[in-house]
Formats: sequence, C-alpha cells, structure tokens
Amino acid sequence: MTGLAPFWRYYGGKNRAAPLYPQPEHDTIIEPFAGAAGYSCRYPDRRVILVDRSPVIAGIWRYLLAVEPAEILAIPDIPDGGTVDDLPICQEARWLVGFWCNNAATTPRKRPSKWVREVAWATAGWGAAVRERIAAQVPRIRHWQIIEGDYHDAPDVEATWHIDPPYCNRAGSYYPHQPDSFDALGAWCRERRGLVMTCEQAGADWLPFQPLGRIKVGTGSSAEVVWFNRSPRFWSGAQISLWGGA
Repeated sequence: MTGLAPFWRYYGGKNRAAPLYPQPEHDTIIEPFAGAAGYSCRYPDRRVILVDRSPVIAGIWRYLLAVEPAEILAIPDIPDGGTVDDLPICQEARWLVGFWCNNAATTPRKRPSKWVREVAWATAGWGAAVRERIAAQVPRIRHWQIIEGDYHDAPDVEATWHIDPPYCNRAGSYYPHQPDSFDALGAWCRERRGLVMTCEQAGADWLPFQPLGRIKVGTGSSAEVVWFNRSPRFWSGAQISLWGGA
C-alpha cells in the first residue's frame, strides 16, 4: 500500500529522505526519536512503535492515534490576526496546527509565519487541504503506538530500527531535547536487535557512518550519512539527491 504524507513538517524530518533508506525487514518499525515519523509514514501498515521524550510530540501522536476524521475536519482556520490559542480545540490539536504555522520548525508556533502567508501551496499552512489529508490518513495509524520517554524506554525487541537523533553538530542544537551522550547512544545502537539504521549529518563520528545522499534543506542541501549494524537486504547503497517537494 502507499505511504502517508507528513502529518506535519518537522525540522530534520525524514519524510523527504525516506526513499534513501532501505525498506523495513521486520513487521515492527521502531523510531526512538520519533519526531514526525517520516520513515514510518512510508510504511504505515507495519507495526510502528514511536518513542519521543518531548511531551508536545508525544501529545500530538496520542491525539492523532485516537482522533476521529470528522474532528480533524472540524478544526477551523486560524483567524486573521489571531493565533492558535483562539481556536476552540484541545491543546494537542493546537500544537498540531502550530506546526503548520511555519516550515519545518522544532516547536509549534502561535501564528502563521510570513513564509506560510505568502507561499501559494495548498498545503503550505493549516487549511482545507491539510485537514483533508490528515483526516484521510488517521484511520491508517490506529495500530501505531507512542511512548513518551527517552530512547532507553523503547522495547528491546527485534525490529527495523530507524534511529534519527538530533544531529551532534550545530544543526542539532535547535531541538529542545538532545541525547545526554552520543557515545552512549552509539553503544545503545550497537546493542539493538534486527536491522538498525542510525541517521546523522556528514562529519559525525560517534559511529562509523557512511555517505547516504543529499536532501534539500531550505535553500540549500544537507549531506546525510547513515550507520547500519549489518548490510540491509533492500538497499542499493547508491548515493542520490532528493530535491522534490515536501
């Protein structure tokens, strides 16, 4: 079956880069730094376990896993000159709408940014097209699970692990939550069972990363690298560039 479009655009999200990574080799996918779950959205019919220590991210996912499509469709637009706080909806829904107020932010915003107001895309900001997209997709993630906690709280099971922590360089400093120790995280990655892919940006050395490809980031691009615990079955290993739309 086809994958899902992103439920929101998140800074460093892997929805655009997901085609670069190998297909899952297990019925279960685990993302210990879930964010917007760009990799899992490509394979929504697998058993998906998301883990994130951010109460905002975990709260949005709890909301999406339980909400009815009609409730999504009933969320109004942000009034002109107003903020998400003007909307008569729950806090988790406000956070969701808040992420649509800017392009790939690390935290929800209160009002649409200049970029959102001026871009002509139907899905640039919160509106009818985004509501319809999310409402059509939430029934397909009912079987997913969200754990609010640190990566250590992920279940110790054999799975396809897509591990996408904040980058260890300056780009990762924008996240509100970061690993306490990348060396400890690297050791933990090596102990996972199944297929493990760990994402980083070129220059990282806390695992023996290899080049993956380049993805569009704003007006430039990001050189992505990856570490595998073994050679994946469904991966060509060829570097490619992704410059398509969100």
